[in-house]
Amino acid sequence: MNERIELVISGRVQGVFFRHGALQEAQRLGLSGYVQNLPGGEVEAVAEGPRESLDAFEAWCRHGPPLASVDHVAVRRGPARDEFRTFQVVR
Repeated sequence: MNERIELVISGRVQGVFFRHGALQEAQRLGLSGYVQNLPGGEVEAVAEGPRESLDAFEAWCRHGPPLASVDHVAVRRGPARDEFRTFQVVR
């Protein structure tokens, strides 16, 4: 059964290839959803898939790519809505 995770990642997360790294990690884990920069400097990621894969994705987002410095990750979980077919970078 698929689930959904919504993350807002703050810290030095824009301009450090965070979205590209999240895309690669989500694709590796077989997740669907999106990642985007937010106007306030955070990155938002929404992903759907098996719980184990979502847990691994969340763990990756807590440190991000080598140039990132993650200060905080706000997490919201719930049932999958089946609204995505792939994982993509938006904005």
